[in-house]
Amino acid sequence: MSQCPFSSEAPRAPFPIARQCPFVPPQEYREFQQYDGPVKVRMWDGREAWLFTRYDDVRAVLSDNRFSGDPSVTGFPSLSEARNAVLGLEPAFIRMDPPQHGHFRRMLTKEFMVKKIAAMQPMIATIFNRLLDELIAKGPPANLVNDLFLPFTSEVIASLLDVPREDHGFFQEQSRLKVLLDVGPEVPREASARMLAYLDALITEREKDAEQRSDLLSRLIVGQVRPGHLSHRELVVMADLLLMAGHETTANQMALGVYSFLTHPDQLARLRAEPDLLRNAVEEMLRFHTIVHFNAFRVAREDVEVAGQLVRRGEGVIALIAGANHDARAFPAPDSFDITRKADHHVAFSYGVHQCLGQPLARAELQVVFGTLFERLRELQFAVSVDEIRTKGDHFVQGLQRLPVTW
Repeated sequence: MSQCPFSSEAPRAPFPIARQCPFVPPQEYREFQQYDGPVKVRMWDGREAWLFTRYDDVRAVLSDNRFSGDPSVTGFPSLSEARNAVLGLEPAFIRMDPPQHGHFRRMLTKEFMVKKIAAMQPMIATIFNRLLDELIAKGPPANLVNDLFLPFTSEVIASLLDVPREDHGFFQEQSRLKVLLDVGPEVPREASARMLAYLDALITEREKDAEQRSDLLSRLIVGQVRPGHLSHRELVVMADLLLMAGHETTANQMALGVYSFLTHPDQLARLRAEPDLLRNAVEEMLRFHTIVHFNAFRVAREDVEVAGQLVRRGEGVIALIAGANHDARAFPAPDSFDITRKADHHVAFSYGVHQCLGQPLARAELQVVFGTLFERLRELQFAVSVDEIRTKGDHFVQGLQRLPVTW
């Protein structure tokens, strides 16, 4: 059994670890990957957790149901006080373990099947092109984060749920507040309460005529709530998850994707010359940025050995998907952005039973955006010096504060 590289007397590495370059994971992850097993890290509250950064080890943890994703289990790692406030709220199914997790997930599986999402592609493209038309009509400069990507992803998921367009700004703001890590716990807690109250009222109204409607919420009311498989409150919490996950993450991925192409003009030229590389390019963007990089926290429900290290029951575990996606054993030259790379085996959507249910929708949106944007805006470029482009920092969802461009 391998030894942890830190002796029992040595201080543990603090976590999260600051990025020297905001667009790639910390160098320490690469250093940790040279050891045979995980390392111990110290969290903000003084407790410790095992940190796995190697591709094979991360997948081993995430595919083993002896590691719990339920934050109420004693020993679950704590990322920050603000994050704790979110995890302490009514749990959505992504924070449940089997079999409860599967019970709720199966209610949505058919809604996000690849074939069903493919049928939505024309609608997705229509929304994006209309918003892009409006952006072009206003003229440059523009902030692509707020002026295009958030409105686009919000409208797509809101169309599925039939959320009034005038309310999109409201749930965008509440979602933004919920993923902040460096604020007081009341900020995400109050944002969550506002969102749940809004959705409770929306679903209460929808229940009156759900049989006459065709949106996703109405289908769940008819197919799951009416027969008693899902309570009204459980649907409210599920809708909150869908709205949150359906726009915040993908919009940030789009912004970082544009940044990557504009700072790698050779890759942009390659995509324009070879449109068939679009699918590859999307997978490479997902791997390279791994924007939801802190979403694989676990705690051992029993003693488990991984990579030669015995993890005791009640010990916290972080399966770091950002580390796995930059492991040279799985992805040669991992810090290079290369759209010819075959990166389909990345774990940007996590792995195992908890992998992202909405990944077909995210891929469809990304393919629409990057198959359209650079063709319609041939002269797209930064409106400020590249040094002025700032990331959000180590938020739960990685992204850009603003993306000023002109064309």
